[in-house]
Amino acid sequence: MQRFIKILEKAQITVGVIFLSIFFITIMIQITTRHLGIAAIWTEEVANYSFIWAVFMGAAVMVNRREHFNFDFFQRKLKHRPRLMLSIFNDIILILFNIAIFYYGVEVVQKFWNYNWVSLPEVKMGYVWISVPIMACTMFIYSFSHLLDHFKGLRQKGVHE
Repeated sequence: MQRFIKILEKAQITVGVIFLSIFFITIMIQITTRHLGIAAIWTEEVANYSFIWAVFMGAAVMVNRREHFNFDFFQRKLKHRPRLMLSIFNDIILILFNIAIFYYGVEVVQKFWNYNWVSLPEVKMGYVWISVPIMACTMFIYSFSHLLDHFKGLRQKGVHE
C-alpha cells in the first residue's frame, strides 16, 4: 500500500507542478500582453483554472504528509494510546468529509460538465470541476492509509502495554 501511496503522491505533485507552471507562464503572458497593449482575454481563465488544479492537488498531498487539516495542539500533548486514538478520530473525520466532498464534487461535475469557458468556448468547465472529486478521492485514499497505519500501531502498542 505504501508504494502505491508514494506513486500517487508523486503523480499528484507532478500534476500540481504542471498546473502551477501553466499558471505562472500564463500570468507572465498576461503581464507582457497588457504592457504591449495586446488583448489576451484567455489568460485570466487559464490562470484561474490552472491555479485551482494546482491548489487542489497540493491540498491532497499535504493531507498525506499530515501538514494540512491538522490541529496538533493535543497531538503534541498526548502520548501512546491516547495519541493514536486521537489520530484515528481525526482520520475518520477526514474520511467522512472527503466522502461528502467526493459525492458533491461528482454532482457538480455532472451538472457543469457541458458549460464552456467564456474566452475559450471549445473547453468544457467539466475539466476544471473534475479536480474536486479527484482531490477528495486521493485525500480519502491518503486518510484511509493513515487510518490503517494507526490501527496497526494500536495493535502493536496493545501487545506491548
